[in-house]
Amino acid sequence: MSFKRTFRLLLSGMMCFVSTAAWDLRAEAVPPLHTKGHEIVDAAGHPVRLASVNWYGFDQQEYVVGGLDHAPLATIVEMIRQIGANSVRLPWANETLERDPVVPGYAVLANPQFKGKHAMEVMDAVIAALARAHVMVILDNHVSRADWCCSETDGNGLWYSKEYPETAWLADWKAIATRYRNQPWVIGADLRNELRNGATWGGTDPAHDWHAAAERGGKAVLAANPRLLIMVEGPEYSTNLAGFDKLSVNLPVAHRLVYSPHAYFSGGQTPPAYEDLKKLYETRATFLLHAEPGVPLWVGEFGACQTLECGTEADWFRLFVRFLSENPQISWGYWPLNGTQSSGVTRKYDALETFGLLSTDYKRVAASQIVELLRSIQ
Repeated sequence: MSFKRTFRLLLSGMMCFVSTAAWDLRAEAVPPLHTKGHEIVDAAGHPVRLASVNWYGFDQQEYVVGGLDHAPLATIVEMIRQIGANSVRLPWANETLERDPVVPGYAVLANPQFKGKHAMEVMDAVIAALARAHVMVILDNHVSRADWCCSETDGNGLWYSKEYPETAWLADWKAIATRYRNQPWVIGADLRNELRNGATWGGTDPAHDWHAAAERGGKAVLAANPRLLIMVEGPEYSTNLAGFDKLSVNLPVAHRLVYSPHAYFSGGQTPPAYEDLKKLYETRATFLLHAEPGVPLWVGEFGACQTLECGTEADWFRLFVRFLSENPQISWGYWPLNGTQSSGVTRKYDALETFGLLSTDYKRVAASQIVELLRSIQ
């Protein structure tokens, strides 16, 4: 995400965990999931590695996932399966849930069944289609006000804002967790995307203490659906989980906590030597894989230019993939699936999504080199 990358730190921590089946849906997980030490396991006790793609849009100004203007929903879901992902991180905005507007007709042209439908009705249909394909869903509270993310000035940097106070954030999480309580393929709740604007892990200022807020958010979600995994990101755009081992998140339901760092390359930097890269990640996040009590790690976002013709950014991406390949305890989610942009700050509707895995018609893989690298991780 070009606008987001400008505000990312060099690289970031990562990952979430293991399974023998990453990009291989022949061995499907059996929901619900829970944690066991540094692993996520399914209902049968088998380790599961979340190999995810991010499919944005319910957090954007069209209030609907990208691609429904170009291809039938079933076609896009099939593309997700062909790529090999076993899960989708599905960003949503508090505005989308609270306003629940009718989605614009131009955004669902290839799916006439959604003409005149409200955003949450379309979300219901998208999640149902993913569930029928046995693709797991992680609900991600990406922003409060629907728009492109992220910067220090977009008004979405904390888990609340003047327009969307914490009481609304908690109520909205209860509402969406309740809405999908009976859908077993909805397996996780990413409490808030990329905390910034002075967010801290602990501290004396409750207005910025994300640790305490995450505990309140996790409690609210689990009260509505105790089977969900609770994904917790960190401050500094979730690039640094320092202190998470000393001040852990306590939840009212055991075996539900997952930490979720993000990883992007910061433009203008030179990729470090591989050994230095490993040391950086150890400092930022992967030290948690040696901490007790064990908590799994899942990199909710990482990505690079679609063509991998982007110089040092592509070099970094290849190093990152190598790191994931050598660390089977790490799971991940690629940003994004989308082949085109939604409307928003710095964005142009239907323009090429330069990080996207899919083509602009959503009917084929456009980032073939990236997909092959992701498949090589396992």
